[in-house]
Amino acid sequence: MIDIYFEPDYGRLYEKVENGTFEIFDFEHTFGKIQHMYIKRKIPEQIDARDYYDIVTPYGYGGPVILESHGEYREELVREFHKAFARHCAHQRIVSEFIRFHPLLDNAKDFQEVYDVHFMRPTVGTNLLAHNDPVNVELSKSARKNIRRALREGVKYRVNENPDNLETFKQVYYTTMNRKNADAYYYFNDEYFDALINTLGNYLIVTEALYKGKIIGMMLTFKYNKILHTHLSGTYEEYHHLYPVYVMQYAITRWGKEKGYHLLHGGGGLTNSLDDSLYLFKKQFGKHESSGFQVGKKVWNSEIYSALCKFTDANSDDGFFPAYRAKDSCKV
Repeated sequence: MIDIYFEPDYGRLYEKVENGTFEIFDFEHTFGKIQHMYIKRKIPEQIDARDYYDIVTPYGYGGPVILESHGEYREELVREFHKAFARHCAHQRIVSEFIRFHPLLDNAKDFQEVYDVHFMRPTVGTNLLAHNDPVNVELSKSARKNIRRALREGVKYRVNENPDNLETFKQVYYTTMNRKNADAYYYFNDEYFDALINTLGNYLIVTEALYKGKIIGMMLTFKYNKILHTHLSGTYEEYHHLYPVYVMQYAITRWGKEKGYHLLHGGGGLTNSLDDSLYLFKKQFGKHESSGFQVGKKVWNSEIYSALCKFTDANSDDGFFPAYRAKDSCKV
């Protein structure tokens, strides 16, 4: 497959997180092939005593992706997919769909005629392929200064491929989530981390920052097809003066370059603002590489969608989609 986010085992990780069922829609035509993976969620409210559903991208990125197209028939392939998937949604009583398109693949471009596509925010990457020394070229001057300072203070680092457990990582991660008062959506449980190891362990890297033999920060990264994706991370607050995050970014950047990877993708901010503090922080590790994160929205059954909005007293003008789930506060 193209990237880790399109691995079926990755999608299945988020069935319980999204309270739904992971499904794959494979479309084959003389014009080519498209695959679409998503999580199908039962809508809590019934209409006329019938159950209805909506679908959403698993945590991270996804959306339909063209696996094969024949020459000039790419647009025709997408139109035929649209027809077939519309029939599928009607048969499965799927009311709406929310997609987080993949910023590196830019698959949003192929499906603009199918979905209402919106640009959300830029994402940051560290280009490992283009530079002999990506640390010096891609990392900001202040980031490099903090790394040098941390290393002089005695901070060490380790990069471990294919870990056999994540027990220590969970301790660091939960401590960080507690400190930030993070939403419950991001409190992945033991079952999630066990499944992550058991199904995707061969694609995982654990990077550690250590001080005097004690772990002070840890980061989970996916490796797949020459791309590294930062997944989750955590630090202990009392060691922030030692810049553990900077050291871990330095470590995975050096490791990725040495191993022949092309890109370290760090994602974007928490909001769509270019002044978002998380986005600006990540920009320190990727000065020249940026990709656009886009989402897609689709109402497959407008009559039922309207009925659900009326039933839940939803305000369809406030920007949340699907509007009838606004009180659930699902994450983008």
